[in-house]
Amino acid sequence: MWSGHNRWSKIKHDKGKNDAAKSKERTVLVLAVIRASKDGGPDPKINPTLAYAINNAKKSQVSKEAIEKAIAKGQGKSLSGAPLDNVLIEAMLPYGVAAIMEGQTENKNRILADVKMIVQRAGGALTPTAFSFEKKGKIWFKQHESIGVDEAMDEAIEAGAEEIISDHGQLVVETAPELLSSVAHRLQSALGLEVERSQIMYDPREETLARLDESQATELQPVLDQLEELDDLQEVYINAIT
Repeated sequence: MWSGHNRWSKIKHDKGKNDAAKSKERTVLVLAVIRASKDGGPDPKINPTLAYAINNAKKSQVSKEAIEKAIAKGQGKSLSGAPLDNVLIEAMLPYGVAAIMEGQTENKNRILADVKMIVQRAGGALTPTAFSFEKKGKIWFKQHESIGVDEAMDEAIEAGAEEIISDHGQLVVETAPELLSSVAHRLQSALGLEVERSQIMYDPREETLARLDESQATELQPVLDQLEELDDLQEVYINAIT
C-alpha cells in the first residue's frame, strides 16, 4: 500500500517537472516570436526569422492566440491594437543578486504587483540595481562557413564594435546601444553576414558579480522561472554567476 502511494507521489512529481519544463519551453518560444517581430516586422512572409519562430512555436503547441499576441507585442501593441507601456523594474534577489526586468504591458500596476509578490516571497525587495549593470547592444549573426572572428575583426572595429567573439561558431558582436543598427548594417553590407537577432540589453558589471554556489543557484532558479513566466516581462537580467 505504501509502496503504491510512494510510486504515485513520484509519478505526480515527475509530471509536475515535465509540465514545468514544457511551460518554460513555450515561454522561450513566445519570446523568440516577440523578438523576431520587433527586429524584422510583423509579417512572416517578409521576415524569415519570424516565420521560423512561429513554426517552432506551433510545433510545441503554442496556441494561435499566444502567437498572435506575441507578434503584436513585438510591435509594442496589445492584440486589440492598443499601445503597450514599457516597464523597467529593478530588484535585489536572495544572495545579493541584482536583477533588472524589462517588459511591455497594458497595466503597469498589475505587473509591478506581480513582480513584487514573487520577489518578496523569495526574501528580496524592489530597489534600484541599475548601477550593477551596463547597457549594451548585442548582435547575433547567423553562422557563415567562411567568416569567423579573424575575418570580421577589422570591419567590426572600424564600425565601432566593442567586442566580437565566436559562440559555438556563431559571431556575436557587442556595441554601444546607439551604434547597434549601424554596426549590424555595416557588417551585413561589407561581409555578407545575416543578422539572426539584435538586442539592447543590460550586461552585469564585473565588479558587481554575485558568485553563487550550486545550492544557492538551485534555490534561486524557481524565482527566476516565476519571473520569466510572467506574460508582461520579456527580459530578466541578473548579475549572478556560478
